[in-house]
Amino acid sequence: MNPFSDALKFLTANTGDYNALGGWKYLILAIFYALIFGSLALAIVNWREDASQRTPRNLALALVRILIGCMWFEGMLWKLPFSHDNGLYYWMQQMAGRAAFAWHRDLVAHVLLPNFELLNPIIFLAELGFAAALILGLFVRLASLVAIGFTLNLWLGIYQNRGNDPAEWSWSYMFLALLLLMFILDAAGRALGADAWLARNIASVRDGQGLGRWAKLAG
Repeated sequence: MNPFSDALKFLTANTGDYNALGGWKYLILAIFYALIFGSLALAIVNWREDASQRTPRNLALALVRILIGCMWFEGMLWKLPFSHDNGLYYWMQQMAGRAAFAWHRDLVAHVLLPNFELLNPIIFLAELGFAAALILGLFVRLASLVAIGFTLNLWLGIYQNRGNDPAEWSWSYMFLALLLLMFILDAAGRALGADAWLARNIASVRDGQGLGRWAKLAG
């Protein structure tokens, strides 16, 4: 295996996480391609309509944002299918014994795991939302803020060693949280994303000033 073969498997729905879904994997793959093509369409529209969008900085920021969105999409896959056989249940079991603080371990063991059937689809939808928001550049500040909370939960949740399982490299989660913070500070959705389109086409409408303020806050 290498990064190129792994990418090809992901793009053709041929990974272990995809194959666990049976025929449903093609629907998930179709959603991914719809998001990618949507992001490209938004980038083209922004590029054509607004000369200020045509900068190397915006191109680089949009590319990083989209790639991090793809990361969330790939991570979302192991929350499927909704059952105790998926990756989410395994890692929540790990958190029950590896979280940095006792209260966190108790919360996972006594509250979250007993209610896993309810929690599983909520986490899946949240991470799908992060992926869609970042790939499309839609409400990126809001999505990044919530995603930071998810990332810090992972950082603390599998912080310790457990038996023969090595501890995660804690900086990997911190780097992701810091990158999401930069998306908030830089309003990354306004780099060739849907937030740029909203800021231009909604905020300027006089009778939609409320919507304009919301677009400014979210993007």
